[in-house]
Amino acid sequence: MSTAALISLVRNGGHQLQRALLTSCCAILSPKRHISTGDGKAARFDLDGSGCPATWDSFGIWDNRLDEPILLPPSIKYGKLIPKVSLSNVGCATHIGKRKENEDRFDYGQLTEEVLYFAIFDGHGGVAAADFCNKYMREYIQEFLSEEHNMELVLIKSFLEIDKAYMRHAHLSGDATLLNTGSTATVALLRDGIELVVASVGDSRALLCRKGKAEKLTIDHTPERKDEKERIRKCGGFVAWNSLGQPHVNGRLAMSRSIGDLDLKKYGVIAEPETKRLKLHHTSDSFLVLTTDGINFIINSQEICDFVNQCHDPTEAAHIITEQAMQYGTEDNGTAIVVPFGAWGKYKNSEVNFSFSRGFGSSGRWA
Repeated sequence: MSTAALISLVRNGGHQLQRALLTSCCAILSPKRHISTGDGKAARFDLDGSGCPATWDSFGIWDNRLDEPILLPPSIKYGKLIPKVSLSNVGCATHIGKRKENEDRFDYGQLTEEVLYFAIFDGHGGVAAADFCNKYMREYIQEFLSEEHNMELVLIKSFLEIDKAYMRHAHLSGDATLLNTGSTATVALLRDGIELVVASVGDSRALLCRKGKAEKLTIDHTPERKDEKERIRKCGGFVAWNSLGQPHVNGRLAMSRSIGDLDLKKYGVIAEPETKRLKLHHTSDSFLVLTTDGINFIINSQEICDFVNQCHDPTEAAHIITEQAMQYGTEDNGTAIVVPFGAWGKYKNSEVNFSFSRGFGSSGRWA
């Protein structure tokens, strides 16, 4: 970003942003001098007390590799430069694997002027529940956003209501097979390009790449989790392990929370999501990735980060993730959504190579 562009932003921005940007500009141009910030005070360049001189990153200025424009009102509100997350740069890919049908569904879009929506659903026992979620989840979230500012509450209400709606739909349809169909749901909302909230049921995942390292934003809902197992048993259900050592609710369902699976609701399979809220730091946060278990089962979170960090753009990254899962031997459907943030391309690792095979020294899901 040019100095002229920064000065223009300073002139039109709020006081906090104005002072920070003016100080940073002058610190870089004249690092050995004190400068005036316009309020009669001299600003030092060790603004965070670290003993180190100020850098662009100190002021929340990202690398801008995707050449995104600045979101001015949020930048003024939060006192740091916040890039626009353009939906045109979001990458997505899905692969049928070795299944007869692809039961994965995904969606993304703009819900309000401030809020973006990203969602991934993995159906089981058929596509009915995943299709239902993909069709109506946006509507429920938009409705609750108009009434509630807290996006965690919005997502919790939306998950619970869409589960009730699917129940009504299944009973009215008269199709008994719909009672045995369910879906995972992992949904992320991004407000003002900085406030990220994720909600999830099942074993589809969301992860954030921060400073090149994977940070899991979701925890799989499996029947072997102590808290999940206790709820199932209190409701009269049981957990049984199959021949591969995988736990299932009542010997049938590999997850303890989902949308649908109506025949198992009375046994403790719930639709209430666990949520995670965090504030993005565009100087260190490279991207968000949503994936279904066809990928998670065989590629761990850090590998996903490393693969994406080698890619030129998010679309290529999403395809690389699904293709790598196939090369590693997954048989399930695999779907990935990659959402780029300010530090996109900043943490490339030249030592990472794409592989077409892998050894299986251990069984079970990858971290």
